[in-house]
Amino acid sequence: MNDGQGLMPTKSDGDADLAARAAWLHYVGGMTQAEVAKRLNVPNTRAHRYIARAQNQGLVRIFVDVEATDCVQLETELMNRYGLGFCRIGMDIPDNNPIPLKTLSAVGANFFMQAAAGRKHQVIGVGNGRTLAASVNAMGRQATPDVRFVSVLGGLTRSFAANPYDVIHRLAQKTNAASFLMPAPLYANSAEDKQVMLKQFGIVETMELIEEATLVVVGIGDVGSDEGGISCSMLDGGSAAMDLRKAGAIAEMLGQFLSEDGGILTSPYDDRVMAPPLESLRGREVVAIAGGKTKIPAISAALASGLLTGLITDEATARAIVERPPA
Repeated sequence: MNDGQGLMPTKSDGDADLAARAAWLHYVGGMTQAEVAKRLNVPNTRAHRYIARAQNQGLVRIFVDVEATDCVQLETELMNRYGLGFCRIGMDIPDNNPIPLKTLSAVGANFFMQAAAGRKHQVIGVGNGRTLAASVNAMGRQATPDVRFVSVLGGLTRSFAANPYDVIHRLAQKTNAASFLMPAPLYANSAEDKQVMLKQFGIVETMELIEEATLVVVGIGDVGSDEGGISCSMLDGGSAAMDLRKAGAIAEMLGQFLSEDGGILTSPYDDRVMAPPLESLRGREVVAIAGGKTKIPAISAALASGLLTGLITDEATARAIVERPPA
């Protein structure tokens, strides 16, 4: 009877490498045992033994623990450096997109579901952007009728997949919760037009509800980038983003702008933006969901501003921020 000692790997044990490869293909690659057998050119029964061996020897557990430890260390570093109360970093998933939506949406969806079910927040404010839209789309359905969601900014654009209307609508579908939108563009045509809109039925109630939000979930835009930046269609002409960057703008949050060191910049859009002032976010829980190579300077600026109490990002972005020299 085999007591299992013969399964202990040695340096010359070539089967140990095959066991690790089989486990990788099965647990990480999502292959069936038959597909693993074909890939390794072995019988199905042997592929099964390889996978069982890797599991028994702790190879699968060790791999996951090492990866998770790296993320936890990055989370701790970011929390300590920027005074965050919450940080979640998703392990990297192969993704050809400049913005790692697969990773961000998986972690973001889990956060939304926990926040909605936790009963800590009766009103949750929601920003816009592809990352938030992807996070909501990735959510499972759960009934949380006691929570109310509200758009914290206007967003009447052609891109309905990433504006607050679609995000709020999908949240209502997924949770059966009441949701409230702001039927307005991100920027009014003028300061006078903004004041007129603020008096309109529906917008008054929405702005009052925004003030009640104890949790606000936002995206972070980078100024002047074609990937993950604020849309030029929302600004005053094609050169507007470049003008903002020349004035020192690095990041955009709720249609307002931050400098590299996290300072809130004065811009021509401040009197026109259909959103609460960034300073009004202080004292609340403010969690950003953002990631990607092009957004590293913008996320760093948002963290430096002190406006955020939480961050959800991906592993590569987190590591780049940690290794980035201070502004």
